[in-house]
Amino acid sequence: MLCPSQVAKLRPVPRPLLSAARRLYDDLRCSISSSSLAQVSPCVDEDCSDFLPWLERKAGVEISSFLSVGKSVYGRSLFASKAIRAGDSILKVPFNVEISPDDLLPEIRSLNIGNVAKLAAVVLKEQKMGQDSEWAPYIRSLPQPEEMHSTVFWSNEELEMIKESLVYQRTIDKKVGMEREFSVLRHALDHQFPEVSKYMNFEDFMHACALVESRAWESSKGYSLIPFADFLNHDGLAKAVLLRDEQKQFSEVLISYGKFSNAILLLDFGFTLPHNIHDEISVTGEPDKQTTRKKAMGAYSNVRIQISVPLQDPLYKMKLYLLQRHCLQITCKFGFSKWSSDSFTIKEVRSVKGKGTGIPQSLRAAARVLSCTSLEELNDMEEEATQNDGRLGRRPLKNFNREIQAHQLLLSHITRLIDQYNASAKLMKPTGCPASKRDGIRRSMACELLAGELRNLKSAASWLVSYTTDR
Repeated sequence: MLCPSQVAKLRPVPRPLLSAARRLYDDLRCSISSSSLAQVSPCVDEDCSDFLPWLERKAGVEISSFLSVGKSVYGRSLFASKAIRAGDSILKVPFNVEISPDDLLPEIRSLNIGNVAKLAAVVLKEQKMGQDSEWAPYIRSLPQPEEMHSTVFWSNEELEMIKESLVYQRTIDKKVGMEREFSVLRHALDHQFPEVSKYMNFEDFMHACALVESRAWESSKGYSLIPFADFLNHDGLAKAVLLRDEQKQFSEVLISYGKFSNAILLLDFGFTLPHNIHDEISVTGEPDKQTTRKKAMGAYSNVRIQISVPLQDPLYKMKLYLLQRHCLQITCKFGFSKWSSDSFTIKEVRSVKGKGTGIPQSLRAAARVLSCTSLEELNDMEEEATQNDGRLGRRPLKNFNREIQAHQLLLSHITRLIDQYNASAKLMKPTGCPASKRDGIRRSMACELLAGELRNLKSAASWLVSYTTDR
């Protein structure tokens, strides 16, 4: 079995679009808990047996004497090929063997498309050159579309499995964005490089974008692909670990891409983790720091809670005003704004008897506003906010029954979502062998995505039940 050995530090901090320290090369240096890690034999990857020697010849320097390319359950991976001691520099990749948008002509670099699309254009160019590309060994080593499982590659029927999660809508939005950028790129190439444009299609562009999003590193120069370093795979529990398989006699070096939920991993990387401790649910409302940081990296785990101010409510205008000013963005038609930029995050509530940490105070504040039945109550809430830190409804309502009603309102909406998730889970239960290996993999990923979001919803519901019955 695989046994993790902790690696305390690994630089640069990875990805997606990982931040890399900039010298004349990228240097990954490790500090391990034990004095050394014994050399073991990797699972040989015949397709990449000459990859590191080729890259070192191209770089003109040694890149790694500690790692080799092999295969594991994670796919193509890096394995320890000799003893690793604390402080060893296990990997150095010179800048001259990194792929960046600098390789594009100025006419393409100046296009109004994102950095991912620009680097994807470089990948497309090298792919179309085939064996004539100076990067041919690297390009051949990259996953093919059929090996990738980001939801942008899923069929409409497969996406239906995750329709309860906002990853579903995020996938649609992402493909629309890719189509727009491809149109801009294709238009420019049609006018300036028609001989290149005629060989391009959207499916190839989408594949190139997915490769960049799942493999690129971010630096002061923008985004770069760093051959060999991007064979490092992900472990969600630590900055870096070394997995040892005593039966097969190999050790695999893993790093952490970041503290990402299964929603991010599935949409941007094409995999999920069972029992991911970083799973979370974002519902419509105000953004927090964690959500804002993740927005730049891709989609995050979302579940929409539709709680609107009834049009017939006598206090409709006042409630709408307070919610827009203090809690979240509201639209008359849709209730809570459906856009993810206005969303906040529900995390797992660890203690049923605790303070409800994991349920954002702003969501509870919104419920308190909606439960008020008099103008006096609303004015009292606003005055209390003014006298304190300016945040509305962050303290329990003075009216005990109204406080209970506010949290029962939240509980009713979360309970409804739980029922919807449970219904989806029942539909995904396999009735026989999957039609293909890919179908089985994607069904498993959908189950793990929804299971993580459902776990958080249930934890919030359990806390709300306790809050509304034990007071």
